Amino acid sequence: MSTQDGPQSDSAWRTLFGYARQCRRALVVAAAITCVGGAAWLAQPLAAKAVIDALSANEPVLTPIVLLTALIGGAAVIAATGTYLLERAAEGVVLNARRGLIHRLLRLPVAEVDQLKPGDLLSRVTSDTTLLRTAATTTIVDATNGTLMLLGTVVLMALLDPVLLGVTIAVVLFTALAIGSFLSRIGRATELAQQAVGEMGAVLERALGAFRTIKASGAEDRENAVLDDAAERAWRQGVSAAAWSSVVGVLSRLSVQVSFLAVLGVGGARVAEGTLPLSSLIAFLLYVFYMLTPIAALVNAAGDLQAGLAAVRRTQQIHVLPIEPAAPRAQVVPRATEPASVAFRQVSFRYPSTREVVLDDLSFATHPGGMTAFVGPSGAGKSTVFALLERFYDTISGSVLIDGRDVREWPLGELRATIGYVEQDAPVLAATLRDNLRLAAPDASDEHILEVVVRTHLDDLLARLPEGLDTMLGNRGTTLSGGQRQRIAIARALLRRPRLLLLDEATSQLDAVNEHHLRQVVAELAHTTTVLVAAHRLSTVTSASQILVLDAGRLRATGTHAHLFSTDELYRQLATTQLLTGHPVLDAP
Repeated sequence: MSTQDGPQSDSAWRTLFGYARQCRRALVVAAAITCVGGAAWLAQPLAAKAVIDALSANEPVLTPIVLLTALIGGAAVIAATGTYLLERAAEGVVLNARRGLIHRLLRLPVAEVDQLKPGDLLSRVTSDTTLLRTAATTTIVDATNGTLMLLGTVVLMALLDPVLLGVTIAVVLFTALAIGSFLSRIGRATELAQQAVGEMGAVLERALGAFRTIKASGAEDRENAVLDDAAERAWRQGVSAAAWSSVVGVLSRLSVQVSFLAVLGVGGARVAEGTLPLSSLIAFLLYVFYMLTPIAALVNAAGDLQAGLAAVRRTQQIHVLPIEPAAPRAQVVPRATEPASVAFRQVSFRYPSTREVVLDDLSFATHPGGMTAFVGPSGAGKSTVFALLERFYDTISGSVLIDGRDVREWPLGELRATIGYVEQDAPVLAATLRDNLRLAAPDASDEHILEVVVRTHLDDLLARLPEGLDTMLGNRGTTLSGGQRQRIAIARALLRRPRLLLLDEATSQLDAVNEHHLRQVVAELAHTTTVLVAAHRLSTVTSASQILVLDAGRLRATGTHAHLFSTDELYRQLATTQLLTGHPVLDAP
């Protein structure tokens, strides 16, 4: 879609002025102060004329000089005050814009976020919002005051000499037409530059996300080349935007310089003829130079507005995305209520980015309580079942039911408060161990935390951490082993005391001892919680009350471990390759 599209452009203007309305009081005060400073600024050439006239007439010059000095000093103090108020309001605009984007980003559906680039999102929150600070505040005030100052200058020029004013206006209008033709190009170039910065951020985020893999593969030079290419694209677009801005700036200064030369020539001739006093010519020439400030302010304001509109259009691309309703604050309940039941009825699903059907007419049901396991080859659809239960995605047909109620009919916050979910990657936040564990249960007491830590055998890790629960775990938990990260994720889910617990390859990185202990914990939980487990390691699930074998998105077989081992070829093959027999792995009490 073209970024210069009419309706979209109108919407960008409304959004930009919406940001300005948020700090309208500060803008009005700053504009008023700046206008007072502008009046003092406009009076300076007249005060200079009074000094020259007094000198020419051999009159005392102390009063005009004091007046001129007071005007210069007062204008400087007033300008500093107005600038501070504007900068303060500008930072408020950036804060509000960032808050709005951040709150919206965290409420986007998973299906939307999966199609976006994290680095580009970061660029929109940081770089694009910075462009708004000037466009929504200083630019509006500068444009208003620049217009008033320019009008005031023109009026005073007219009082001094209408003929010279006509010469000046002719030059300025010609230049203004040329400047106007370049403004839209500044906006387009700025938007492309911001897009290029976002793409560079996405490439860098990709590299940092696989930092160890890149080093282990000796791929630093290749990745550097990719990053260099992205940086060069951003540079080219930035240079393009700077070039158009430079052309406009040069034209604005050129208009004043040409005006000065024209006024000097015409005015000098009129002084020689005796039709114009020398003091009036000097005052007029001062006004010509003074005119550079409001003209530059208007030109800069126009360029900054174009840059701000480009930033608004990029942030609007996030604001138009659908969001999930705000969920209530998660709370820890004293005890989990009765376990939940789960049913899939003729569910079919495919991810938006592919045409391949991941689940094909899948139907099954679980009773409240107990453990149900999903097994099958990679890509069979095990993790997708969990994503549909959490409503990260919606089915394309069929129904997903919890407690006999379609998940689409549940309030989203209530639905997810019912479920504890342990992802395959077991993400750990760059925060303390306590904050990681309390992510889904912010009101959990230290007593409950320590109880869960012991149950998941994290007590050995806790004992080694220098500050205990308040130890920072580092970015993505890279200082932890895979098994430790998985145990933290499991403890986080248990601390929530869910009615339905989803374990997605939750033991894939655990050693045999910790896997054995986890099986015991899951066996205990299955008495009060419905546990669904997706696993490649069948030793984790052989004691499940029900095992569902998925293949290419379809339910191939269901039963216990012993039954499936004797009746289903695929299951028997999976079990045999893992050195399992037809008897379940029993956990010692």
